Amino acid sequence: MSEAIASGAGAVALESTIISHGLPAETSAETAREIEQAVRREGAVPATVAVLDGLVHIGLSDDALVRVAEDAEVVKASTRDLAVVLAKGMSAATTVAATSYLANRAGIRVFATGGLGGVHRGSRESWDESADLAALGSVPITVVCAGVKSILDVPATLERLETLSVSVIGYRTDGFPGFYVRDSGLPVPWRVDEPAEVAAAMQHRDALGLASGIVVANPVPPEHEMDPELHEETLAAGVAAAEAAGVRGKDVTPYLLGFFHEHTSGASLAANVALVLGNAALAGKIVRASGRERLTARGRS
Repeated sequence: MSEAIASGAGAVALESTIISHGLPAETSAETAREIEQAVRREGAVPATVAVLDGLVHIGLSDDALVRVAEDAEVVKASTRDLAVVLAKGMSAATTVAATSYLANRAGIRVFATGGLGGVHRGSRESWDESADLAALGSVPITVVCAGVKSILDVPATLERLETLSVSVIGYRTDGFPGFYVRDSGLPVPWRVDEPAEVAAAMQHRDALGLASGIVVANPVPPEHEMDPELHEETLAAGVAAAEAAGVRGKDVTPYLLGFFHEHTSGASLAANVALVLGNAALAGKIVRASGRERLTARGRS
């Protein structure tokens, strides 16, 4: 893994929360293998990040991957939880925030995930905001995602990303993706059409010494997009069910994702898997292009 990071091939960081908490347990390990394979097909090395028995792992063996997917004692850890989890010798799946931090510490520059966390609905009363945003504002990593999870307050999240000086780039799209759907109805500030353009932006970000991340928003493939009308109906029903059940704080996101999976006859799950695979493949392409960009920059110096 260290050779991959140092070489022109490079590595793509992958979060482990989607394996342990985001997908059905009976299929999550196999899906994780598919995500890693999508990175390999693009000539990069997958580095799934997790904590096992109090040790940080950047890249997992197949046995470790299955453990993260199936062991009910694997907790969910954001950046704030890492020190305690390590001190207690526990095992944890890492969120976008924790994965970004640990990947950057390991020298990995590109990270693929499903959808970002963000500002929660009703945050004016709850002040509930994902740690993903703070991480992106302070960690110089490039995150390939399908936008913000559509169960969140997408307009407010985009405003926060702007405040935190996080560059938001649409990949072959002028509309900001809405996770299960291709367009949230909001524009992206910038558009690129080739991985090399992302790599060039990363190179200039680093040369400027900017400490914030880059979000590459990659829409779910058209053939796997949820029907927008079904999406809106399910979202409204899920929000109402969460309120009725008294679900609050960090429990809202997994509750609503589970609600979608249960009430869309598999459409949301198919979209979720497809968008993660697409993001992993694009991240691999960006890593490969980034290696060429660094070589070109050294040639000019």
